[in-house]
Amino acid sequence: MTTAPARIFVARLAGLPVYDPVGDQLGRLRDVVVTLRLSRQPPRVLGLVVEVQRKRIFVPMARVSTVDAHQIVLTTTRVSLRRFEIRTGETLVLGELLDRTLTVAETGDPVTLVDAGIEQARTRDWLLTRVAVVAGSRRRGELRILEWDEVVGLSAGSGHAGAQGAANLLAAFEKLRPADLATALHDLSDKRRAEVAAALDDERLADVLEEMGEEDQVEVLNALSAERAADVLEAMAPDDAADLLGELPLEARSQLLELMEPEEAAPVRRLLTYADTSAGGMMTTEPVVLLPDATVAEALARIRNRDLTPALAGQVYVTRPPAETPTGKYLGLVHFQRLLREAPSSLVSACVDADLDSLPPDCPLLVVTSHMAAYNLVAVPVVDEQQRLLGVVTVDDVLDHLLPEDWRERGDDGLSGNSAEGKGGDPDGA
Repeated sequence: MTTAPARIFVARLAGLPVYDPVGDQLGRLRDVVVTLRLSRQPPRVLGLVVEVQRKRIFVPMARVSTVDAHQIVLTTTRVSLRRFEIRTGETLVLGELLDRTLTVAETGDPVTLVDAGIEQARTRDWLLTRVAVVAGSRRRGELRILEWDEVVGLSAGSGHAGAQGAANLLAAFEKLRPADLATALHDLSDKRRAEVAAALDDERLADVLEEMGEEDQVEVLNALSAERAADVLEAMAPDDAADLLGELPLEARSQLLELMEPEEAAPVRRLLTYADTSAGGMMTTEPVVLLPDATVAEALARIRNRDLTPALAGQVYVTRPPAETPTGKYLGLVHFQRLLREAPSSLVSACVDADLDSLPPDCPLLVVTSHMAAYNLVAVPVVDEQQRLLGVVTVDDVLDHLLPEDWRERGDDGLSGNSAEGKGGDPDGA
């Protein structure tokens, strides 16, 4: 029999582990799907959006056994692993309802929805029966718990197309990694996605954009003012910014490059001169570059930077001055395992591996891939005719070009054969 507290507030459930009946973790809760009804009946809870290996799936409430403050347990090990897609008439509680402006029916006062309480009725249907609100559009203020019918704006056709903040939604998703937040934004309506993007700071939005598919990237960027878009592009890795700008019309691309700071725009402009699938078009221009007189201790300190990807932290590149790309003459690279075996006071120039070939910027994708595979590399340097280091191509850069264009939306399709159950608004999953 399904067990649950008398009332559960959805925002507190965000990120909770979801288990099957035998205790194996299936994924984590990311949202709750409801349907708003025209009649004076409370919104009906249709099911849960659960993230499984970076893919969001739908689990009908009929498949939910237990919900508490620590976990969610399902009644079955069989669930559909097809990617969740919201249907007409469905609404996401966290993604669409949080931060919505409602009106108190009795007084006409505006309030902001900060959480929603759901519970199971005697009919075994789950319903949205309570709302947690604060006065006006302020995130801080006196919290009030009201019955769902004590507010106006939670029924279909009630009119809620006005501007909506995103503070409470972002609080619920605060701990999500950029890739997971990108997935969450993909599932939102165009309007809601733009509102959430507007509420993110430049660094966070830049990280999220780097994890989005091209269509979503362009849509989000176009919804920003030109000045804000330029700021976000500056916060992105130059290769990701160049890839995104390459998807824009020439006029828009030129405008944004002019609005960017010259030193931030310069590497992006250089990257845009190369073909997308060439070494120059795929490379990042911000590897860890050291001069010959740097010590092993300095090199280890540089690769400890938490902002570096594992591929970029895997090796350092030694060049003559200057150390910014395009650098002085490229001398070679040092793998981090070699750094760990050397005395901290040793010079990196004494550890350089000069035998591994670098690649020219016009080198095609197939050659880059073959070179990395042949030498078991996670990154390969790109050097011009003057032997200056221009950047490095990392294994994740290569994978981005080898995978299908919609790989972020498709998730791990190899898992989808485990069940023939359906998804969406049907509580029985048929």
